[in-house]
Amino acid sequence: MALLEAAIARGGEHHDAFVGLGVRDWRALIPIVDAAFAGFRDEDLYPDARQVVPALRERGYRVAVIGNQPASRGPDLRALGIEADAMAMSDELGVAKPDPAFFVRALEVMGSPDPADVAYVGDRIDNDVIPAAAAGMRAVWIRRGPWAAIQASGRLDPELSDRLPATPTVDSLTELTNRIGEAFSARL
Repeated sequence: MALLEAAIARGGEHHDAFVGLGVRDWRALIPIVDAAFAGFRDEDLYPDARQVVPALRERGYRVAVIGNQPASRGPDLRALGIEADAMAMSDELGVAKPDPAFFVRALEVMGSPDPADVAYVGDRIDNDVIPAAAAGMRAVWIRRGPWAAIQASGRLDPELSDRLPATPTVDSLTELTNRIGEAFSARL
């Protein structure tokens, strides 16, 4: 965990921790881990994940699930009953966050809406909030998970702090559902 925290604090990626453990080709381990743990499972979801898609749809929103994940996560999520209007993972897109091209591809997967009509929700300031805002989307920071915990603790690269846009911040998907309108009432 210390290696993971160090990677996060430096603005790195989770796989940087593997290098610290002497594992150079972490991607080669994905099938082994998936076989050992039966892929992505129900207990891998946050408790409020199942409710957020129907709750947002009831409020008139379309929902996309697009993130830095192996291509297998899309079918795994569908098998768990997560049916978003659009779903794609970075391995499928051929580009990963925070690359600006990821956000261009995400918009394409969503049907090319005006970026200002998209609320992009993510747990990382560096990978999600700043680049989504730079792409013209309405960024929402969800403060949970290891990156959010580290970044919320104040151990944030000062350069990132200077680039942090004013954005709604939520602590759960339930709170997001109740406050999503704030993303659209904020000025870009």
